[in-house]
Amino acid sequence: MKRKGLLIVLSGPSGVGKGTVRKEIFSQKNTAFEYSISMTTRSPREGEVDGVDYFFKSKEDFEELIKQDQFIEYAEYVGNYYGTPLQYVKDTLEEGKDVFLEIEVQGARQVRDKFPEGLFIFLAPPNLTELQSRIVGRGTETDDSVRNRMNEARKELAMMNLYDYVVVNDQIDLAVDKINAIVKAEHCRRTRVEKQYIAMLEEK
Repeated sequence: MKRKGLLIVLSGPSGVGKGTVRKEIFSQKNTAFEYSISMTTRSPREGEVDGVDYFFKSKEDFEELIKQDQFIEYAEYVGNYYGTPLQYVKDTLEEGKDVFLEIEVQGARQVRDKFPEGLFIFLAPPNLTELQSRIVGRGTETDDSVRNRMNEARKELAMMNLYDYVVVNDQIDLAVDKINAIVKAEHCRRTRVEKQYIAMLEEK
């Protein structure tokens, strides 16, 4: 029996540390997830590499891909587009591989509509004061940008009910351990395993 891969969606407010947690997960030798790189129209931050952290596109190129229906989800966030390529995700799941998405909250809602069987994990800050400190600590945001991101963060925290699990990112290694444990448990969930056996029993 060939099982279909699990779509793992990690999202949360801007500045909560989604990218840091994702990089730590993928630095582990036993990680078997396939990472689906998102596209964005924002400028690269220091140390970010095109094709590794994001695919960096112009607004015109991104909007052309929207017209071609080439995204599993996309959203405009603080003046920039973010999106997840569609075909790669479908093909990889059919191969039986788990696909890991690190996306914004708006995008996760769209993915939930298209892939309700996915695993949705909300990465939360310990508190709003710590979240603001992390955003300011980047050194890349203006005062207006910080205010905008904090306003968005409050809205995004209110959307926590759209997710299956919540992991507080107070310590990176603990957050990573919790996410890995959640994925292992989900692979054993009856509703996921049962489908494979029903299909097997129906074979002639």
